[in-house]
Amino acid sequence: MKIKSAEFVMSNSDVAKCPKSMLPEYAFIGRSNVGKSSLINMLTSRKSLAKTSGRPGKTQLINHFLINKNWHLVDLPGYGYARVSKSAKKVFQKFITQYFALREQLVTAFVLIDIRHKPQPIDLEFMQWLGENSIPFSIIFTKADKLKPKAIENYVEAYKAILLETWEDMPNYFITSSSKAIGKDDVLEYIDTLNANMETN
Repeated sequence: MKIKSAEFVMSNSDVAKCPKSMLPEYAFIGRSNVGKSSLINMLTSRKSLAKTSGRPGKTQLINHFLINKNWHLVDLPGYGYARVSKSAKKVFQKFITQYFALREQLVTAFVLIDIRHKPQPIDLEFMQWLGENSIPFSIIFTKADKLKPKAIENYVEAYKAILLETWEDMPNYFITSSSKAIGKDDVLEYIDTLNANMETN
């Protein structure tokens, strides 16, 4: 898939105010410092489509972007660490939950995980929550350029070992690097395939 157009549509904290169209949606979510904005900019070949920041937790709204006029990329607030008050954090964690519970247009979520770190409880708990709520998702391991291939393999195997304790199969996953554009084609081809399958069904 080639991204021919990528445009900002809206930001809000109310799922009821999300776009009314029934275009397929793909939601990107992860811990606050996982490199989500950089990944979105890399996938769309736009330098500043998603706002990047040195301060984790900047994204605190549901952000919709229209891609190729036929699907929405959704940038969701990070879970976990963010320099906001506990009350503010509760508010946007609540609308993350509502988004997944109510948004019929959602095709799948992409859970971003920094490949440089050992499996983190907060990531595992979030994926468990998605599974328990029957929300399809794939894992996107980010920042792969920071590690050698063998180290990448070892970290992925560590995740597999833990996830397969409670999951029948390892969730679909991608290895990416925003700075090196690693994994870009794989993620976009996957989205393209899902879109094509919906058109034929």
